[in-house]
Amino acid sequence: MFAENTIYIVGNAKSQQNNPITHHYGQFFIGFVVERETGKIVACGSSAMVSTTAEFICSLFAGRSLQEEFETVKQQVESRYFGSSQKAILVAYKDAQKKFFRIMNGMPLDLND
Repeated sequence: MFAENTIYIVGNAKSQQNNPITHHYGQFFIGFVVERETGKIVACGSSAMVSTTAEFICSLFAGRSLQEEFETVKQQVESRYFGSSQKAILVAYKDAQKKFFRIMNGMPLDLND
């Protein structure tokens, strides 16, 4: 289904205590399928409870790159997503971005992180 030049990275974040995601999963996460060479996001999925929410979150990232400036992504999320997980989305993206750069620099990942 995915090309051999893609990798899978999960960005994790804590969501608000009263968020159904926290009650169901314990945390918020976004999984990104990324082209290794370019960082281009080709697919993603999240721990959102409502399928429309998960689809919308992924639409915010589709075609973007994990190499993009965080501020560009932050502006997009803050101007378009008005759910209780807004901050968690940004933290999960930043976590995935950090992992991507570690992978690209040949640094080990703590997979329990």
